[in-house]
Amino acid sequence: MTRLSLLDLAFFIAESEASPKHVAGLHIHQIPKGGKAGFARQLYEEFLTHTDVQPPFDQVIHFVSPALMPSWGAAESVDLKQHVFFHRLERGTNDRAALYALAARLHEPVLDRSRPLWEVHVIAGLWDRQFAVYYKMHHAVADGITMTRWGVESLRTTPGDPTVTPVWTLAHTRRGDGRSKRLDQAIAGTVWKQLTANSKRAVGIGRLTAMLALEAVRLTKNAIALPFMASGDTPFTGNATPGRQFATAAVPMARIDAIRKQSRATLNHVALTCLDGAMHRYLADEGIALDRPITIQMPVNLRREGEKGGGNKIGIILVDLSPPTDDAYVRLRNVGYSLRNVRSMIDAVAPEAVETYTILTGLLGQIAGMLKLADVVTPMGNTLVSNVPGPAERLYLKGAPLLEMHPVSTLPATHLLNITLFSYAGTLHFGLIATDALPHLGRLAAYVEEEVAALEEAVGIAASTAPDRPARTRSRPAGQRAAQRGQP
Repeated sequence: MTRLSLLDLAFFIAESEASPKHVAGLHIHQIPKGGKAGFARQLYEEFLTHTDVQPPFDQVIHFVSPALMPSWGAAESVDLKQHVFFHRLERGTNDRAALYALAARLHEPVLDRSRPLWEVHVIAGLWDRQFAVYYKMHHAVADGITMTRWGVESLRTTPGDPTVTPVWTLAHTRRGDGRSKRLDQAIAGTVWKQLTANSKRAVGIGRLTAMLALEAVRLTKNAIALPFMASGDTPFTGNATPGRQFATAAVPMARIDAIRKQSRATLNHVALTCLDGAMHRYLADEGIALDRPITIQMPVNLRREGEKGGGNKIGIILVDLSPPTDDAYVRLRNVGYSLRNVRSMIDAVAPEAVETYTILTGLLGQIAGMLKLADVVTPMGNTLVSNVPGPAERLYLKGAPLLEMHPVSTLPATHLLNITLFSYAGTLHFGLIATDALPHLGRLAAYVEEEVAALEEAVGIAASTAPDRPARTRSRPAGQRAAQRGQP
């Protein structure tokens, strides 16, 4: 059995019907040339024949185990019909809104803990001879970056390769090299590793505490966001409810790159600037004017270069975006200043310290969520924004080109909105997941594209010279129109 880390265990502790802890991806494919209308159904049936399920897709959580800690153990058997499903959109409703409505419904329920914690849904009946595959996995099994890597490994880089290797048939967990150690050597190594990690953790937490304390008493002006200082006057926070809605926007990477080069900014600077402007416009529509920056919680990847283990190795840090302004260029500079200071703060401490900080602050947020206090206490941040890097080249599934990859994240018990950025094949996708309690989610997604155009104008990119591929905004109807390493 493999024991859970504290961070992985936290996802189980924090899980509820209103706040399920799984992450997902919605992939939209084009039926290949010569493929028949029943291509998606045939793919689903072929999926069911791949019964050699590999770790971690054969793992079940055991909360009572000989290790005295919740642990993963291999299931006696895995019935693929309990994990792989087929859907067809109703005739006459084969549009994007119907697909997003289905994805939102699939994203609502908690995964059954008596089975391995993953699902795959093949969806037929889309527009223009397209189909979709929705992948869903518990956050305790993998973080977004790991899940993306696994998904990419199951696809092909050329359309001429028709082989199907479903994600659950690939061994993703790291295996030993077969060489055994003496018991005393193994124990000594483990103890030394733990002592070293605890030492780094203690020193790092001390540094983080000192930096935050100096910022709190205004002896420094590093624009480091402090916990539980975000404005509580937005509809983005509150007690989460079970219902879900989903919306997306997609911006050609060529437009993002043009802004980056013109302003000497990074992808994260540009993307967060556009999100910041979109959220302020959304709040203005709701009659809300803030006198301080929007604060986001941003996951950062704590894995070392080349590290490929499962589970989670992330930290959650707070980032103050720009003070309210109508000038997109000023907003870009403010966001860049804030992100650079946060980056310096992270680089000054060991990853273990950031992980501990994440657990401690998350615990306080979880207590507020469990006590249903999110509507009355000051929130940790206004929303979560993740950046998951995806493949730059187009991928294929049984010869079917993968046209779009949309991220679908999880919601804390104290938030009504989560936004994930995902880059794939020349497009930056914005995936917005929210509870049904958040009004006009599609309007917020639409504002993202409009803010890209506003930023282009602000940095001096003329409309005649800007890349001519328009951004596309998509959502499920709700009454209205609906860094690259995951670090700032």
